[in-house]
Amino acid sequence: MATLFDSLHLRGVQLRNRIFLSPMCQYSARDGLAGPWHTVHYGTRAVGGVGLVMVEATAVVPEGRITPFDLGLWSDAHAAALEPIARFTASQGAVAGVQLAHSGRKGSCRAPWHGGSQLALSQGGWETVAPSPLAFRPGDRPPRELTAGELGALLSAYEAATARARAAGFQVVEVHMAHGYLLHEFLSPLSNRREDDCGGSWENRVRFPLAVAETVRKHWPEDRPVFVRLSATDWVEGGWDLDQSVRLARRLRELGVDLVDCSSAGLAHDATVPEAPGYQVPFADAVRADAGIPTAAVGRITEPRQAEAIVTAGNADAVSLGRELLRCPYWPLTAARELGVEILWPDPYLRAKPA
Repeated sequence: MATLFDSLHLRGVQLRNRIFLSPMCQYSARDGLAGPWHTVHYGTRAVGGVGLVMVEATAVVPEGRITPFDLGLWSDAHAAALEPIARFTASQGAVAGVQLAHSGRKGSCRAPWHGGSQLALSQGGWETVAPSPLAFRPGDRPPRELTAGELGALLSAYEAATARARAAGFQVVEVHMAHGYLLHEFLSPLSNRREDDCGGSWENRVRFPLAVAETVRKHWPEDRPVFVRLSATDWVEGGWDLDQSVRLARRLRELGVDLVDCSSAGLAHDATVPEAPGYQVPFADAVRADAGIPTAAVGRITEPRQAEAIVTAGNADAVSLGRELLRCPYWPLTAARELGVEILWPDPYLRAKPA
């Protein structure tokens, strides 16, 4: 039995294997509401055999979207639209998760296939907010610096979105602290130049992200896990780095976070990222070993034996596949065959199962 297909227990949730669908924005919502595209996209990966279906970055407030076409969870109608996805995912033996997010200064943008540039206010864009009034790219409108009162309101928005995720039937919730979005912006000294108790020192910069994690954990069922996605490094001198990530992961573990999903980059538009197969696995390995918390590895993981080696060696407890699962929705079924593992196929597909 390949380790990749061992079950994983986190609190009261059992995942059938160690293969996660990484949260990837589809930029296909209308007014933040999930539609047929999302139902088919996520449902197909559940049918394809992943252990966890993690729904993309889902904004806790409208202005927390990256584009006008992002998913949201700022009303009960949004929860109702997501409920069929969570229900169908569970019916196929996978666990449904959702990532709670706020885009920060990287919001109000076009979809990537339209260039991803910032939308002007006259084009349907909106005022972005951030820890400090520093634009992400030259030529972007600088964001407005969040006030202390607005931070309190955002905590309430995360609390409300957590309750709606529970009502929609999700079994896992993930707090997005990566890829240069709002909570990552608080963490990194490159984007956080505040002079209050949420800026300056490391303790101050982690204060608001930790408050969000604590709020989500407090209002999420005790028997269901909470994940955090981190960018382990900015890949820029003087920015957020792996040592700081390990320190933060220890604090997250103390708050009751159950797994850290280890990615990198996204904070600096001009960062040089040395992408290669498995290039972020060392981050998951270090956080797991030094912070004593389960991790998921992500980034250029494409081959079954590569994924198996990661979990067998204890570099991570699971692998998150992104683009590979876009290319190959049934990757777990073919990976099991390559690794010599017998797993269940959906009954309607049995006629296609190799002998």
